[in-house]
Amino acid sequence: MEPLLLHPDPAPPALAQALDLAGYPWKAAATADVAARVEPEDGWAGAIVCAHEDPEGAFALCRTLRKRDLPLEPLLLLVAGHQLADLELREDLFDDFCLWPFQPRELEARLKHLFWRTGRGTRPELVEYGPLVLNLETYQAAISGRPLDLTYMEYELLKFLATHPGKVFTRETLLSRVWGYEYYGGARTVDVHVRRLRAKLGNEHEQLIQTVRSVGYRFGQSRWSI
Repeated sequence: MEPLLLHPDPAPPALAQALDLAGYPWKAAATADVAARVEPEDGWAGAIVCAHEDPEGAFALCRTLRKRDLPLEPLLLLVAGHQLADLELREDLFDDFCLWPFQPRELEARLKHLFWRTGRGTRPELVEYGPLVLNLETYQAAISGRPLDLTYMEYELLKFLATHPGKVFTRETLLSRVWGYEYYGGARTVDVHVRRLRAKLGNEHEQLIQTVRSVGYRFGQSRWSI
């Protein structure tokens, strides 16, 4: 998909991180002139405008984006709580809004809804299980909105397990399916990576990867669990 236009520039770190983890490409622009100059050949996929710090500058940009020959949409506005009363007077300038500070899951849900409603953009290829999100396009992972710092093989193991929830795999099967048949390491390799993954998932979520005694490992709950 084409990148989203972000305002301001530089983009707020929390917003940039949330979009990166969700797999949405973006470019930041401080003014409408800059936005026009760096606009992709096929146009912007949409825009996210932060109005919580500089509302007048943000709304001025929204007006310009809406007055184009082809008005830019969807346009998501990020506002502070005290600005809500003013939004009724500016409803023509945005398609939806989100409160700042935002929750990454809410932001992503609103973006998905806007893209579905306008028929623009595509959803990044994600693997989602409860609080865990794996972006297969960017090789990023997050748990409850917190980025996970994974090595390549840790990511590959987590991806394989998360795409087969409830199924039990022996260590030998995991070695062949994740590391490859040409890998000559022992089953202890799997145990080490599982231990590291659990540590990175944290105490609250380490049980996403369960040990099945005398067999191997299972991700998530079996459909027979009570």
